[in-house]
Amino acid sequence: MRTKMLGGLACLVAAAFISLPVLAADDDGDKKISNEQVMKDAFKNKLIQKVAKGEGSAEDAKNLHGLLVALSKNEPPKGDAESWKQLTGALVKASQGVLDGDKEAGAALGKAANCKACHSKHKP
Repeated sequence: MRTKMLGGLACLVAAAFISLPVLAADDDGDKKISNEQVMKDAFKNKLIQKVAKGEGSAEDAKNLHGLLVALSKNEPPKGDAESWKQLTGALVKASQGVLDGDKEAGAALGKAANCKACHSKHKP
């Protein structure tokens, strides 16, 4: 009886360890950050400028990249989805370059962070 209980418990623990990474990956994918929240955290708080100028920490660059990836996954409030994909894609690419240590990425990030270019096409 004791052997069956220990065997069952071992199977249960093994199943939990196998399924936890899958469940954790699903949780991260479901978190959606609104366009408004990205604008507040990345642009209004000047995080993007700080990182573009090279004044931000590695953690700042990582946080910024996460915000910009989330923005790129959102639907545009108005305008063409292809334009949205192009504009947000440039931001994501430049922020990834900063993470990778590309010396030119800061300037590319500053250029891609052109508020008017995006707002004229996509801000409601």
